[in-house]
Amino acid sequence: RLILLLSLVLKASSLRISFSPKRLSLSSRLSVSQSIGIDGLTEPPIAPFGRGEKGRSFEDKWLLGGKGANLAEMSAIGLSVPPGFTITTECCREYCDSSSWNGSLPPPLWDAILAEVKVVEDKMSASFGSKDGGTPLLLSVRSGAAISMPGMMDTVLNLGMNDDVVLTLADKSGNERFAWDSYRRFLEMFGNVVLGIPRIDFEEEMDNLKYERGFFEDSELQVSDLKDVVAKFKGVYASNDHAFPTDVEEQLRLAIGAVFGGWNGDRAIKYREVENIRNLLGTAVNVQSMVFGNMGSTSGTGVCFTRDPNNGGKDLFGEFLIDAQGEDVVAGIRTPQPISELESAMPEVFKEFKENTQILERHYGDMQDIEFTVQEGKLFMLQTRNGKRGGEAAVKIAVDFVAEGLIDKRQAIEKVLPEHLDQLLHPSFSDTESPEYKSAVVTSGLPASPGAAVGEICFTNEKVVSNAEKKIPSVLVRDETSPDDVAGMYASEGILTARGGMTSHAAVVARGWGRPCICGCAALKIDEAAGTLTITKEDGSSVVLKEGDYISLNGNTGEVMSEKMAVSPPAMKADLAEFMGWVDEIKQIDVLANADTPDDAAEARRNGAVGIGLVRTEHMFFEPERIGEVRKLILAKTPEKEAEALANLLPFQRSDFEGIFKAMDGYPVTIRLLDPPLHEFLPSLSDTQILESLSSELGITVPELKETIKTAEEVNPMLGLRGCRLGVTRPTIIEMQVRGVIEAALNAIEKGVDAKPDIMIPLVGKVQEFKDQEALVRATAATVFAERGKECDYRVGTMIEIPRAALTAHEIAEHAEFFSFGSNDLTQMTFGYSRDDVGTFIPEYKSKGILTDDPFVTIDQEGVGQLIKMTTEKGRSVKPDLKIGVCGEHGGDPRSVEFFNEAGLSYVSCSPFRVPIARLAAAQAAVKKQ
Repeated sequence: RLILLLSLVLKASSLRISFSPKRLSLSSRLSVSQSIGIDGLTEPPIAPFGRGEKGRSFEDKWLLGGKGANLAEMSAIGLSVPPGFTITTECCREYCDSSSWNGSLPPPLWDAILAEVKVVEDKMSASFGSKDGGTPLLLSVRSGAAISMPGMMDTVLNLGMNDDVVLTLADKSGNERFAWDSYRRFLEMFGNVVLGIPRIDFEEEMDNLKYERGFFEDSELQVSDLKDVVAKFKGVYASNDHAFPTDVEEQLRLAIGAVFGGWNGDRAIKYREVENIRNLLGTAVNVQSMVFGNMGSTSGTGVCFTRDPNNGGKDLFGEFLIDAQGEDVVAGIRTPQPISELESAMPEVFKEFKENTQILERHYGDMQDIEFTVQEGKLFMLQTRNGKRGGEAAVKIAVDFVAEGLIDKRQAIEKVLPEHLDQLLHPSFSDTESPEYKSAVVTSGLPASPGAAVGEICFTNEKVVSNAEKKIPSVLVRDETSPDDVAGMYASEGILTARGGMTSHAAVVARGWGRPCICGCAALKIDEAAGTLTITKEDGSSVVLKEGDYISLNGNTGEVMSEKMAVSPPAMKADLAEFMGWVDEIKQIDVLANADTPDDAAEARRNGAVGIGLVRTEHMFFEPERIGEVRKLILAKTPEKEAEALANLLPFQRSDFEGIFKAMDGYPVTIRLLDPPLHEFLPSLSDTQILESLSSELGITVPELKETIKTAEEVNPMLGLRGCRLGVTRPTIIEMQVRGVIEAALNAIEKGVDAKPDIMIPLVGKVQEFKDQEALVRATAATVFAERGKECDYRVGTMIEIPRAALTAHEIAEHAEFFSFGSNDLTQMTFGYSRDDVGTFIPEYKSKGILTDDPFVTIDQEGVGQLIKMTTEKGRSVKPDLKIGVCGEHGGDPRSVEFFNEAGLSYVSCSPFRVPIARLAAAQAAVKKQ
């Protein structure tokens, strides 16, 4: 602890740091290339790491990438990190995009890289390329962006091998098999990653040789076999019109370029798009001395989370393989051993490793995802990063870290993502102990990512994506997944693989995206060509399923069901309740809900809403017994018929409002008066049955009814007779609604409910419109009060949906008691985009960089956001305490909530099921702001 404290003090005294996602500057640098001037770079391009190096820290991750920054941190706190160096993300940007670099490494940078290689040679007492016959230095070349992108970019291991080095390595290590095994691995990885040779070309050669010689596992290959594999792999190069570069410096140059180039690869771009990762310079490249886990029974490699990423439990969660290299664990090629068994296999190594995990948790204040290698009994820590986790684990880890004194509540708030709560709010299987459930289980695998998934079996990415477009749920079923499967994995409900372990690619990506996943299910036999999935049960019998059949996955237990299972809604656990209590302590903006029925209101309150920000009264009209009365109202030819329809609708409105007041007892309920165009309630001209019934009730012919419906249609209804315009021209509708609100409030109060009605006038553009409707509301309320002999408090405000209302907000605020932004309509009218039609061009706009986000999902801060800020400033210049909120879809979007908090709004309102997410987003916005 003293060493950690001193290192932090020294760091604080020697570094003055200021950074943003695009720019970072430090006053202290340690690099052999510190003074190099290279076009396009504002920072030294290289940062060394290794035990004892203290140059840079985790705050540099935008420049060094998360992996490089963590390697620097681990070095600084004294862990055994193989030496190496990081080439910065600035270099990636220039390599990929700069015309001056033109996809190559400038000579000054290349000279600096070779100088750093010499430093690593000295530290390892080894020689790159074995130029002097000394112990060979082999290198790994790995990507590492500032934000973790597991499996999306490439790695090259064992770089520095050639026909001479393999002989020297065999001699120096005394392990000829290890040397030739390293050589064949390098040939395959370099050929695939750097030269683009299909991996299957190498795999086929390996599989054919194993078949010929009667082997099942790679580990069964003898030295002579591995020599033959190397020869065959060189033949693969030749058949693909490539020559294997024997010059080790040329290998390094090409590998660095390939890793930089991977930043713009298809799967990396897709992952950044799905994860909404932006404003990064690129990936850093980490060049590191290799240590070897494939040097026999005293060597091995593994991946480990310091806590269980599924449920947050404190036990180590990971896997290792004896006599293997790191890629063997994560690639899913071999099924590894659980990390707990390392204690019996290598007791001293396990003891040191467990101590290191505790040091890293204390240092980073978060659960860590660690890669390690054991070389002949010596532990090396290769990498650490904040571990991806599921929703349940995220909350438990945050709560436990506070209880253990590792972080405070504000830091804990930042550890849980809105997506984590989203996962917790999803359903799970109803009763896993019932006979029906147990009888449906056909096999089980490793529970790699929690949750319940039900969907059609799909064997290909294309099928999953196609199904998603048709709103058909799918489960992606594969032998094993690879980064190329990212599109299908994202579009799926869940993932099932025959091979791979708990830290395989499928498992890591699924957990990060909240997709249930089961790996290592050896009972599966997939015949993609025949479109069948054969599952061998424990009793030896088989179940054959076809692509398109339904299957269910329990990611919590690893169980697979051969049918469509029932699911149940999630329940609030103690950890989540405690965590959400902290959220409410810290947030500065209230979270309300959009709810149109008493049931919706009750759900919103259970989820923590402190009021209703929007009751859409028109949604109350669509039930079968109500829609008929609405149609009679719209089509009425006489005042008597109109009054009759209004009288029939009033009880429905009053009853709904009273139920909502009861559910929200003590909290405000904002009720928007009728907003949409009336023609939306009218039947289609092709619906003969409804037309005949309605014409009979109205006492007119069907042709007359059709003509009346045509007359009600508008050319541009969203800009036509709706909102307050409807109230001005059809005031009796508004009178009925206001009467329903006030009578319901009085009824609720008589029953002991603290009803707080707010009446909202929609689509106001001129203050005169508001004054007209406000007068109507207040006159109607006064009439009801006189009739009942009782009164209640209520407020009258308006929705700000029209740019003109924003421009004249100071005038409207003279009369309105609150503002609520209808951000959907405000976005439509500011952009001139039809919300219903943007799907035809938004994707292309985003792909071309015209838009970075769909403005109907995330608020447009530069345009619509400025109108919101202007309105707030103008309104509060008249009434400093004016209540201002937002009730559009943006109220549940975390990035939009952050903007609304910054803009000084009083509340956001969203759908009932998004309320916990909006609460968390509000708390995180408060922490960030402070």
